[in-house]
Amino acid sequence: MSVNVVSKSDVIKALSGTPASACLSNVEIDSDMAVSVILEVDPANGTALEEMRLQAEKNIMAVDGVRSARAILTAEKPAEKAPAPRAAKDPHNVGKIPRLTDLPIKKIIAVASGKGGVGKSTVAANLAVSLAKQGKSVGLLDADIYGPSQPRMMGLDGQKPEQSDAEQIIPLEAHGVKVMSIGFLVDNEAPLVWRGPMVQTALVQLFRDVEWGGADEPLDILIVDMPPGTGGAQLTLAQKVPVDGAIIVSTPQDITLLDARKGIEMFGKVSVPVLGVIENMSTHICSECGHEDHIFGHGGAKAEAEKIGVPFLGEIPLSIDVRVAGDDGAPAGLADDIIEGALKTL
Repeated sequence: MSVNVVSKSDVIKALSGTPASACLSNVEIDSDMAVSVILEVDPANGTALEEMRLQAEKNIMAVDGVRSARAILTAEKPAEKAPAPRAAKDPHNVGKIPRLTDLPIKKIIAVASGKGGVGKSTVAANLAVSLAKQGKSVGLLDADIYGPSQPRMMGLDGQKPEQSDAEQIIPLEAHGVKVMSIGFLVDNEAPLVWRGPMVQTALVQLFRDVEWGGADEPLDILIVDMPPGTGGAQLTLAQKVPVDGAIIVSTPQDITLLDARKGIEMFGKVSVPVLGVIENMSTHICSECGHEDHIFGHGGAKAEAEKIGVPFLGEIPLSIDVRVAGDDGAPAGLADDIIEGALKTL
C-alpha cells in the first residue's frame, strides 16, 4: 500500500488562514510522516493559545498521509513600541508560566555544571542507566535546548517520539530509561536561534507535555541534563518545577571549580538542595602500561565539596571506554560507589 508523502508546503497550506499561520516558526516531518511544528506566540494571550495549538494539530492531521501531529508553543515577549522603561523585574517572563505541581514524577534531580565541557551529559546518561539497573523507573530529560546530546548518547539519534491518545508526547526508551529531548523534535543539523523566553517555555513543555508516568504509576526519578551555566533555564527549573535536588559535575582543575562553585551558590539561592559533587576526568590510566596520570589535577572537587559542606559522591576517570560508550549510544552506568552515594541523597 502506497503512503502519501507529506511536504512542508502541505502543512503550511493546512494552516493557511488560521491564527497558527501567523506564528509558524518551524516545520519538521520525519520518514513516518509524523509532523512537528513550532509556533512563536505572545504568552499574554493565555488560554487562547492552547485552543490555537489544538486546532493547529487537527488541521495538520487532516492532511492526507499525516500519521501524527504535534504543535509546540514557544513564547517571546513582544518588543516595546514606547521607549524602553527601566529594567523589568521578570526579564525571562517566567512569572507568566504556571508552576508545575502535579507532575507524575516522585523525584526530580538536576545534573548541572558551572560551565560546558566537563562531561555533565555523560554523567547524566550514565546515572540514569545505573538507577534503572537498580530497579527504579527512570526518565532522562535533555534540557539543553541549544545543544542536546542525549539522543546520541542514548542511541536514539534520528528517532521521533509518538503522541498518545491524551495528546501527550510518549518519550522514547533506551537502556531501561525513558528519554525526551528537543533534539527529537527539531532538525539536529539546524541551530536554534531562540531568545530566553522561548527557551523557558519549551523547557516547561518538556516537563508538562510528556507522558513520564501515570497517576497510578508515577516515574520514580527524572534525571534532568541541564545546560551549562547559571542562566534562564536554571531559573525556570528552580521556580517552575518541583526539583528535589541537584548534582554538580566538575573536573579537578581550579578554573572549573570556580564555575562549579557558582552553580552550587545559584541552587542555594533558589532553595534547591545540592545533593553532591562528582569529579569527572579525575585521573587517566594508560591503556598500554597502566600508568596513572592526573592530567587535570586530582581531588579538587572533593576538597571543594568538603569546603562548602556538601557530599562528595565520587570520581570518574578519564576513560576511552566511557567516551566510546557515549558516542555509540550505549552508556553502561556509573561505578557502584558513585551510584550508592547518589541513592543515599534521594
